[in-house]
Amino acid sequence: MHDYLIVGLGLAGISFCETLEKNGKTFHVISDNSQQSSLVAGGLYNPVILKRFTMAWNAGEQMGGALPFYRQLEQKLEVKLDYKLRVLRRFASIEEQNTWFEAADKPGLDSFLSTDIQQNKNPHLNAQFGFGEVLHTGRIDTAALLSSYTQYLKDKGILTLHPFVFDHFKAFSDHISYNNVKAKRIVFCEGYGLKNNPFFGYLPLNGTKGELLTIKAPDYREENVIKSGVFTIPMGNDMYRVGATYKWKDKTNTPTKEAKSELLEKLKTFLKCDFEVVDHVAGIRPTVVDRRPLVGQHPEHGNLYVLNGFGSRGVLIAPYASEQLYCHIEEGRPLDLEIDCQRFTKKYYSN
Repeated sequence: MHDYLIVGLGLAGISFCETLEKNGKTFHVISDNSQQSSLVAGGLYNPVILKRFTMAWNAGEQMGGALPFYRQLEQKLEVKLDYKLRVLRRFASIEEQNTWFEAADKPGLDSFLSTDIQQNKNPHLNAQFGFGEVLHTGRIDTAALLSSYTQYLKDKGILTLHPFVFDHFKAFSDHISYNNVKAKRIVFCEGYGLKNNPFFGYLPLNGTKGELLTIKAPDYREENVIKSGVFTIPMGNDMYRVGATYKWKDKTNTPTKEAKSELLEKLKTFLKCDFEVVDHVAGIRPTVVDRRPLVGQHPEHGNLYVLNGFGSRGVLIAPYASEQLYCHIEEGRPLDLEIDCQRFTKKYYSN
């Protein structure tokens, strides 16, 4: 009898596994790697919404927990995950510069928005109005994290790589069972796959498709993340990640010509050198109607839980939400009301 069964091994699943291990709990994981949002994510941790110069929800607190979390994972897995990078927001006008300065005076944002205008020194960038710098930013290599953590669980013999079949699942009053696995509780960390979950499918998980390009641009020689209509993230060896798109109707992981054209059109408004597209990937972000995570207990089955809905900020939110859920289950602490899935209980009973 395990303490927990976890379904899904993206950022949510990994974060909850780590929280359980830190607290001496036993668990088993089932994953089929069907959801690609964590794998294809840009991996940036940045507390500021750069389109509006506003603070992302609860980002200050999330930053405080996420960076030590990934530092510990680096030591544990013996792999480099956290790459410190400056994030520079390209200004399109003097008016945008003024709006940036106004935002930098606001409580919370003042710790993350530099008031020094960064002048453009890259001849291959069109940035006559300079840049605003976001402080304390970087990139988590999510692909390396997923690969290393999957191997870590394999080596411990606590990972089953197989689709979760609900016909094989049974929930009892004091435990759950799945094939030959028994646990006191189950936590679903399925990303957009939650839409097919018969227990939590009532939750308003919309899903937003995002597509990213990888380009090779030897002349670019840019060490910072540049954010304009799209961002460019330096990946080393003259490679840059370019993204991302936001589409609400297409729910496939298939890259599209339309998204590629959109990304290239926006990229060419500020990148002024030759480049080659070497990769194009897509994934469905688990987004929610009210832009808050889905965390908590099933309305009727007391040993079923959900950890989901991190949208495009999973790198920051996952460690925070995992700690919240663990303390809620094991210590009886109330969840942050903004993430508690009980806010949609009426929707469950109306179905």
